Amino acid sequence: MTATQTVAEPTVAPAPDRKAKDTPGERATATVAHAVLILWTIVVLVPMLWTLLSSFKTSSEIFASPFHLPATPQWINYAHAWQQAGIGRAFLNTVIVVGVGVAVVMILGAMCSYVLARFQFPGRRVIYYLMLAGLTFPAFLAIVPLFFVLKNFGLLNTLPGLTLTYVAFALPFTVFFLYAFFRTLPYEIGEAAAIDGAGEWKTFFLVMLPMARPGMASVAIFNFLGLWNQYLLPVALNTTRSNWVLAQAIASFASQAGYRTDFGMLFAAVIITIVPVLIVYIIFQRQLQGSVTAGSLK
Repeated sequence: MTATQTVAEPTVAPAPDRKAKDTPGERATATVAHAVLILWTIVVLVPMLWTLLSSFKTSSEIFASPFHLPATPQWINYAHAWQQAGIGRAFLNTVIVVGVGVAVVMILGAMCSYVLARFQFPGRRVIYYLMLAGLTFPAFLAIVPLFFVLKNFGLLNTLPGLTLTYVAFALPFTVFFLYAFFRTLPYEIGEAAAIDGAGEWKTFFLVMLPMARPGMASVAIFNFLGLWNQYLLPVALNTTRSNWVLAQAIASFASQAGYRTDFGMLFAAVIITIVPVLIVYIIFQRQLQGSVTAGSLK
């Protein structure tokens, strides 16, 4: 007679709930943080929406009912702001100066930060610290020296001179930002490219630069926003009216509108100035988020 032995199967314990419960302090902190964010969103959006609404009104409607919808949308405000206020010419000048300036500073900043981050040579740290010192230098202290430098080179009150000035002021931040990004890239990839026969230039432009695309997009957004809204440098170094940028045109138009009370056209000009910034941020926001995520994972 053969005895049959039954082997009991081990019972599998249920997986513990890994989500820890929030403490009362954490819930209170989250509530306060969300309340502050909601309040900040209201503070930012309400003036912007009011400006957009007012750009379709006449001046009398703005003063009579600031938050009511316009009886008839005044699209003509945008046409008048573009033509009569000189916003169209200033918009084109701003696109040229900021576009060329951002492109040049991104190329120069990427090459400079790559060399400082990946190569060892005498004076490397000195150059890097000098770049950092440029971040602490106030712009208004450089106005007088820049005025005479541009005047001696024949670039005063010209778009190329203003573009070079933008590049000079944006370069330290670009190098500072991209230096840390290039430091995090693995050295093995550069060595593999060298083994495959790629030179330094080919390695940089075809291997390392595409890997730094999220960081490049992030610093490009920051540079675009800073240069698009720049006011002090154009006012001091670009006084020829035909070469004015948007900040100068808006300031001049605002002072004139204060006497003519054509506030609908003034708000239309403000919207024309804001829209390109929003478009650029919406297009590149995924790259900006990707750079932050990549930086946290490395």
